Amino acid sequence: MSGCIHRDLHINSYGSWLRRRFGFRVSKVNVDGGFTCPNRDGTKGTGGCIYCDNASFSPDGTQAVIPLERQMVEGMDWHRKRLGSEKFIVYFQKFTNTYAPVKTLRDLYARALDHPDVVGISVGTRPDALGDDALALLTELARTRYVCVELGLQSMDDAILAWMNRGHGLADYLRAVERVADRGIDICTHLIYGFPGESRSSFLKTAELISRLPIDSLKIHQLHAVRGTRLAELYELGKYLPISREEYTATVCDFLERIPGHVTIQRLYGSAPLDLLVAPRWGLKNNQMWFAIVNELARRGTWQGCRLSADNRRVSNL
Repeated sequence: MSGCIHRDLHINSYGSWLRRRFGFRVSKVNVDGGFTCPNRDGTKGTGGCIYCDNASFSPDGTQAVIPLERQMVEGMDWHRKRLGSEKFIVYFQKFTNTYAPVKTLRDLYARALDHPDVVGISVGTRPDALGDDALALLTELARTRYVCVELGLQSMDDAILAWMNRGHGLADYLRAVERVADRGIDICTHLIYGFPGESRSSFLKTAELISRLPIDSLKIHQLHAVRGTRLAELYELGKYLPISREEYTATVCDFLERIPGHVTIQRLYGSAPLDLLVAPRWGLKNNQMWFAIVNELARRGTWQGCRLSADNRRVSNL
């Protein structure tokens, strides 16, 4: 088992990695910077992704009408009380957080980094919406602060990306990773499992891809339908059948066994408010699903990266 892997969790958790890097507990605080998305405003498409309703994954206090500084303070207070966190990473989460003039980006990022308890920023964006000016700004900030770019890939299958109305393909993601690499910026990739017609073996091919790329962390969650989305409509029409909890747990464990140990795991499950969630309704909270996966790895006697070839293991440990 690699030295990066937490012996009790069987994975290299992002929270543990942050503690090792900074020497104290660091939490991510979600904020809404008031961005939109090129897949909504007509630049790349309209309507957004088939599953997208940001209310399902954004805390109530993170709304663009609320000043950024107030969002930050309220989020920090919550994490201090709940987890005893000492420092924070401000996570620009909702929609596409590089999709604005660089002057706007500089103002928002600088205001976040100006707080004495903030150690860095994490910026969620699309692979096709990371312009040269935005990348240059993030590179500049990364010289002195922690900066993470979170790229939403979701699937490496171009047919699935088209089905979900994603508006970009795998090639866009690969170009974005190449452009961000070697700039002192961490790269986090977002993935979803459970698309109609997607097999376990096809999803595991994504692990092979990730193991060959300079990816620092991963977020994985199940495809789920929330009220008001096209996916929810398809579910009601019987055209979307969610995978079972058992299938998701087993597949994610298979996936983790094929991911290099140096890659940190930020998320293993997506949750939505029960009043918005349509399907699947597994009845588990986020931490319960996290430990269902961890416990399955323990039952198997496996851990993150254990199924990598010897050659891949050597590359990941360089």
